[in-house]
Amino acid sequence: MPLRPWVSRLTGPGAKQQQPLSRARLFLLALLLMTLSAGAFAADDAQPGQAGQNAAAVYVSDSAFADVMDGLRLAIEERGFIINKVMHMNEMLERTGADLGMDEALFGEAQSVEFCSSALSRRMMAEDPSRIVNCPFIIAVYTLPDEPGKTLVAHRRFSAGEVASSAVMQEVASTLESIAEQAVSW
Repeated sequence: MPLRPWVSRLTGPGAKQQQPLSRARLFLLALLLMTLSAGAFAADDAQPGQAGQNAAAVYVSDSAFADVMDGLRLAIEERGFIINKVMHMNEMLERTGADLGMDEALFGEAQSVEFCSSALSRRMMAEDPSRIVNCPFIIAVYTLPDEPGKTLVAHRRFSAGEVASSAVMQEVASTLESIAEQAVSW
C-alpha cells in the first residue's frame, strides 16, 4: 500500500493527462496574476477606480534637478542615515528601452536614492517581519520631458490603516515626508 494513496490517483494508471499550456495562455495567466496582485499593493484608502494612485507621495519643486538631489542627500545624511546606493533610473530605462524598441523618453532625469536607518528599520521589522519589503527606504527624484522647470520627489506611501495602528510606521512615514519636503525646499 503506498504511503500517499492520493499520489497514485493523480499519477497512476487512469490518471487524467493534462495538456501543457500554450505560451499565449501562460502569458495571459501571468498577466492576470500580475493585475490581481497589483490591486493588493494599492493603498487601502484609495477610492474605487484609483488603484495605485495613492501608492506614492509626490512633492513638486521648481528647483533644478541637481539642487533637489543635493538637498535630498543632505536631508538623509543629516539624520544620520546611510545612503546605500543612488540608482540612475533614467539611464537604465533609456538603455533597456532602446533594446526593447521602446524609445519614448519617460523622464528628463531620474534617480532613486536607497538609504537605511538601522534603528528605525529594525523597530519596524520587529513589529512586523513582513515589513522587510520596506527596507531599504527609497526616495526618487525625477523630471518629466514635457514639464521643464519642475522637479518631482516621490516615496512609497503606506496605507492609512498601517500608519494609524503603529507608532513606528507613523515615525517611518513622518521621516520620509520630512526628508522629501526638505529636498523640494532647495
